[in-house]
Amino acid sequence: MRRLPQIALLPDGKRLHLQDGPIDLIVEAKGRDKDVSAAYQAAAERFTGLLDELCAELAELRSAADPQRGGLKGVVARRMHAAVAPFAADGFITPMAAVAGSVAEEILGAMLQAATLDRAYVNNGGDIALHLGDSEQFTVGLMDRPDHRGVMRTMTVDSDMPVRGIATSGRHGRSFSLGIADAVTALARTASAADAAATVIANAVDLPGHPAILRVPARELQPDSDLGARLVTRDVGPLSDHEIEQALEAGAVRARDLLTSGLIEGAALRLLGETRLVGAAGNGTPAPHAFKRRESEIVLQA
Repeated sequence: MRRLPQIALLPDGKRLHLQDGPIDLIVEAKGRDKDVSAAYQAAAERFTGLLDELCAELAELRSAADPQRGGLKGVVARRMHAAVAPFAADGFITPMAAVAGSVAEEILGAMLQAATLDRAYVNNGGDIALHLGDSEQFTVGLMDRPDHRGVMRTMTVDSDMPVRGIATSGRHGRSFSLGIADAVTALARTASAADAAATVIANAVDLPGHPAILRVPARELQPDSDLGARLVTRDVGPLSDHEIEQALEAGAVRARDLLTSGLIEGAALRLLGETRLVGAAGNGTPAPHAFKRRESEIVLQA
């Protein structure tokens, strides 16, 4: 028997809320009324039973990804593996690093199969899958850290940009982090790719062995964590300006590598009040979609 998730329109009558266990989605579509209705119906139908599909393969999803192949069967599970596979040869990573973005991507895909929409997004706890028709835009607020309120600045994605996925990771997020970043927001061509990349970059923002950083085994905080006995960051004490810069640069180096290889389109790294932006082409010249600072905003320029 399939699980019965919570499915309801929010009070504004425009957005759809889908919730089942740890999966909590906010969905919004723009288009003709009948198309929006059809898209929401498709989203609800695809969402029903999706958590059960993932749970059926949970053991493998929590295991280290094979960079060459995976034995996963579900379409979302396979998407999760594909998103993390580029990083599997460099170190430990499991398909769970891309679960939120992959789920958002799946629901958005079901909506677009059912209807023609001008614009749509699926927000899975801050990991967002986007659809932008001609001349459409999507503006998202960047938080100083994921567990605080208040928008630090905003960024806008235009329809003629390749970005269709936005994801954030860090030590204050819903999942554990091996690094010390407060937040890393990655932009990529898909939500699953952005999710995996944000995790990898956030892990790279680090000062290994620093005495001001408290780390504990992940399994002590969550017995069934896919990170097992690996040390995750629980607290970061005072750091000097030089140490903050050093940690951010370590993450920025990783982000630039991913940018050069085409795995991301840009990233914003945040640590203890300082921000590092990455959005340059591999030859050192500004990319057409590079981050540009303008007053209090980060705007992605086409």
